[in-house]
Amino acid sequence: MLKEYFDTVAISHQMSYVRTPQQNGVVERRNQTLVQPARTMLIFSRAPLFLWAEAIAAACFTQNCSIIHCRFNKTPYELINGIKPNISFLHVFGALWYPKNDREDIGKLGAKSDIGFFIGYSSDSCAYRIYNRRTKKIIETMNV
Repeated sequence: MLKEYFDTVAISHQMSYVRTPQQNGVVERRNQTLVQPARTMLIFSRAPLFLWAEAIAAACFTQNCSIIHCRFNKTPYELINGIKPNISFLHVFGALWYPKNDREDIGKLGAKSDIGFFIGYSSDSCAYRIYNRRTKKIIETMNV
């Protein structure tokens, strides 16, 4: 079934042996261009290590919006979407943010916001992903 799909979209599927990264150098290099910035972001933000996937996703989004492909003189984001990326949307991974409480039971003297830190961008909407320290959950919101 997967082979049929690859044939319909003209993808050449080549398999390599287990634990031989030398056979798959292009993919290994691409992985390193994402892992290295993600490692740096996790270290300098002092974020918990279980957020490694969020750091890689943020690094990928940042690279797609900022690195210009020399052949087309455009960013990957621009090639896919046809418009220039809005770089004012980019923020520092691990920056301290205060997401607003959306709960209705906070009362007059309750906290209007929680303490969290920025960990990435929503893939579904124009929102940010924030790790809430109090609830220990990842939330997507524009209300910060």
